[in-house]
Amino acid sequence: MISRIWHGWTKIENADIYEHLLTTDIFPAIASKNVSGYRGIQLLRRPLGNEVEFITIMQFDSLEAVKQFAGEDYEKSYVPDKARKVLSRHDERSQHYEIKERIRY
Repeated sequence: MISRIWHGWTKIENADIYEHLLTTDIFPAIASKNVSGYRGIQLLRRPLGNEVEFITIMQFDSLEAVKQFAGEDYEKSYVPDKARKVLSRHDERSQHYEIKERIRY
């Protein structure tokens, strides 16, 4: 399993707008791509001074599945134009980690 991790920041007044955009538009659009090996996405949010930080963590079966989603330059971040309008800054590159252990309690 591979986790694809990405960070974006908004101004406080844009945080709810951005979260709504993610959950009602961007995440469903990602799911509708029907990428074989895509296992879902998590959204993390925290206030950070005069900004709000968002982290997305996507799960894929393999690096090949990530490439199917993102292309050969798979580290390049996927940020639709409508998201760029409310983000104040964001990672240009996503980070990818192999999940070595998953413990559930």
